Amino acid sequence: MNKYDIVSLVKQKEAKIIQIRRDLHQIPELQLSLPKTVSYVCKQLDELQIPYYKLVDGNAIVATIEGKEKGKCIAIRADMDALPIKENTGLSFASKHEGCMHACGHDSHTAMALGACMVLKELSSEFKGCVKILFQPGEEYPGGALPMIEEGCLENPKVDALIGLHAGYIYPGVEKGKIGICPGAFFASMDRFQITVRGKGAHGAYPHMSVDPIPIACEIVSALQKIISRELAPTSNALISVCQIHSGTTQNIIPDEVFMEGTVRATDEDVRKFMAKRIDEIASGIAKSYRAEAETVYDFKYPVLMNDKAFTEFFAENTKEIFGEDCIHEISIPTMGGEDVAFFLQKVPGTFFVLSNPIIHDGGKIYPHHSDRFDIDESLFYKGTSAVLATVLKYLDLGGLK
Repeated sequence: MNKYDIVSLVKQKEAKIIQIRRDLHQIPELQLSLPKTVSYVCKQLDELQIPYYKLVDGNAIVATIEGKEKGKCIAIRADMDALPIKENTGLSFASKHEGCMHACGHDSHTAMALGACMVLKELSSEFKGCVKILFQPGEEYPGGALPMIEEGCLENPKVDALIGLHAGYIYPGVEKGKIGICPGAFFASMDRFQITVRGKGAHGAYPHMSVDPIPIACEIVSALQKIISRELAPTSNALISVCQIHSGTTQNIIPDEVFMEGTVRATDEDVRKFMAKRIDEIASGIAKSYRAEAETVYDFKYPVLMNDKAFTEFFAENTKEIFGEDCIHEISIPTMGGEDVAFFLQKVPGTFFVLSNPIIHDGGKIYPHHSDRFDIDESLFYKGTSAVLATVLKYLDLGGLK
């Protein structure tokens, strides 16, 4: 059993956690430039007398809470960035930054992490080891986890394990109020590709004088889907989506070029690398067969998010201790969304879980993540903070997984 009355301790901080979320919701900021958000979080840490330092040009924060004696070090990850969306929720605490919105719940992730800080600070004379809280920018774009790692956030002291969460309705099917876990691959890798097909333009009345890049590009788009249907096992979790295509300037001129761009997702790193190789080979081969050329630029972005199976089970056990046996929903099929917490989980074992707390409107309607009407149920924040703390404190008291 967990020796701390965690839920009660968190409930005492619940109003503060909700207020922090509402404060942050009003000042959303983008990518790797979060001056107001960082200032706000630092103020909360200063009030708690928790030491911290900044990384990524002052846009990331690493806070450290030391226990009564040396021991293991576990990290809590919280992303802080927002999205370039004009808010349409009508909330009394809606965004004050025009064209920018917390439409993915990162305000709540930061608030719940600060709630954990409040409790851990109070208990610091009772647990051994230390806790690092990683307040991260740029999860949505261009990625903030990797630069934090490169600047040493997992060192001094060395982080032994890591835990993080995503609130909202990130995995439809997890009943509201429950916590979703997925041992092993949970989020897909997230890559971007660009293909430029170069042919030879001509007047539309004289196509024989051209090397028309448009039908070549269409054939490439179709052929890319055969990677999924004919070159990968039917059980592979993988996809290729061409999401934009541009060419031409007018109705009667065959253009010189076609540009296309898309996303590639996979839950296996070998499959990911295979698709990258085949996209280039197929585009080049088809273009060459029609006397054109194709240039492929492939950008490996976020890796597969791999939850450590033993740590995920450890998390589930500790969460059940405080919320009961039926609080956990075990997810069997990974999501094809991407998450750069994957970079942290490449370096240290840990788990990333989901807290299902959507706002359910009349008729059962739920506005999804990245919607201009996205919102989440604040009354369940305590569950996210409590679940994190249950595992953090048990891990430190045991001196790691046993």
